[in-house]
Amino acid sequence: MSTAFDARLGPSAVAPVKPHLDHPMDIRLALGILAALAGGLFYMAYSIRSDIAESGGGPTTILPFVLLGVAMLIALGFEFVNGFHDTANAVATVIYTHALPAQVAVIWSGCWNLIGVLVSSGAVAFGIVSLLPVELILQVGSGAGYAMVFALLIAAIIWNLGTWFLGIPASSSHTLIGSIVGVGVANALLRGQDGTSGVDWDQVTKIGEALLFSPLFGFGLSALLLLAMKAVIKAPELYTAPTTNAPPTPWIRGLLVLTCTLVSFFHGSNDGQKGMGLIMLILIGVAPTAYALNRAPPPGHADAFIAAAQNASKIVQAHGAGYNVIGDPRPAVTDYIHAHQISEGTYPSLAVLVQQISDSVKQYGSVAKTPLDKVQNVRNDMYLASEAMRVLAKDKESELSADEKKQIGEFKKQLDYSTKFIPLWVKVCVAIALGLGTMVGWKRIVVTVGEKIGKTHLTYGQGAAAEIIAAATIGAADGLGLPVSTTHVLSSGVAGTMVANGSGMQWSTIRSIALAWVLTLPAAMLLSGFLFVIFRAIF
Repeated sequence: MSTAFDARLGPSAVAPVKPHLDHPMDIRLALGILAALAGGLFYMAYSIRSDIAESGGGPTTILPFVLLGVAMLIALGFEFVNGFHDTANAVATVIYTHALPAQVAVIWSGCWNLIGVLVSSGAVAFGIVSLLPVELILQVGSGAGYAMVFALLIAAIIWNLGTWFLGIPASSSHTLIGSIVGVGVANALLRGQDGTSGVDWDQVTKIGEALLFSPLFGFGLSALLLLAMKAVIKAPELYTAPTTNAPPTPWIRGLLVLTCTLVSFFHGSNDGQKGMGLIMLILIGVAPTAYALNRAPPPGHADAFIAAAQNASKIVQAHGAGYNVIGDPRPAVTDYIHAHQISEGTYPSLAVLVQQISDSVKQYGSVAKTPLDKVQNVRNDMYLASEAMRVLAKDKESELSADEKKQIGEFKKQLDYSTKFIPLWVKVCVAIALGLGTMVGWKRIVVTVGEKIGKTHLTYGQGAAAEIIAAATIGAADGLGLPVSTTHVLSSGVAGTMVANGSGMQWSTIRSIALAWVLTLPAAMLLSGFLFVIFRAIF
């Protein structure tokens, strides 16, 4: 037992014991990580080759494959950095309460991050993609599309590495969304438009609110949960700090390991999706014949698709009665998605676009049978229609009835099923990158969360309360298709338990975290916008 004393604990109290974090990485673990990385990259290359061959068409020169390889490595690199930057928060509590040794904790957390990615729904992935400018998504295989992907991912990696190096728990979600907004604003300015027109601000606001309020929920609910635990669970050992290197009693240890597992799992299921959507954009740009449309629909999908399209077309046509479409309907639909303002061309143009999509699917027999030379155009039309339906369903000016919104929503589901899908191999590769990232580089953030938020050592109950709330918050956001910051939810949860426990705060750390919280969005915006201008000139 430790013989050191802490003045805050009283003259007879034994000082808490800090964990040992300086053990070198086991050579077997290092070799295992390298082998897993190599295996993941080989699996990725094999899967892309197989998918393109199966589709019957693909790039005929080497340059697209080179750009694809670079873009995929950058995207997976973002997830790798995300792993050791964000998930360090999940293991800090079990490490500082000695529930698990540090090396065991990061491996355990990495495995559950991997599982979380594999079972994720994909809703968060495409919620992130919908923030991107429509015109860049439609031409993702062009120089502008590559510039967009490279700029936003490299900007996110740079900011994440910088905050990690300083040991500041910053949000990867904030960083990526700031990077996306920066690209959108820069793209609008380069096109001679108002910078505010390059971003879907309604969607940004929705996601921004989730990122803003989740730390506040983490702080308040963690504090309340700790107070409730003290009132209900009369076990003094739960509210003490560890005084030896030995793990706590079995039931406390089981509780802490369970909460660490839940945070890791939900972190994987939420954060792992952020890279998936961008990877799919990259694949669609390089090999649309293989990845632009879902070529494995269930039986009867074509009939359901055509029926939903006809119902939606009738509704839109009825609201557009008296107006005519002149020429291509796509510009009017694109303008509506940008401005969220219904004009005389909105409804008739959207009706024509929906009818064209329906006719194409009827002509080809199913989405999967779309001719190779038509795949990109059909996919772009479906994406435009889906985004327009999303905006229309919540537009107060649309004057749609509840039943009309329901039928439009059904058609949007059919469109999304045809265009918004994630192959299993993409999930596996992202899972490997995120899971392995968890196993390296974790120490800086762990020390900040474990030692530098409160003035006293973390107790078992504080660790459990903070992680229960973090897991619940991230899980709820995942179900709603919203990205949240594991970093901010958990670190604010630890701060809340410190306040509830009367432990006091280390305000220098709180100021650093708050400063990173404030600066992340504008810094990522400026960095990604600057990189987009440079890459746009190069490509």
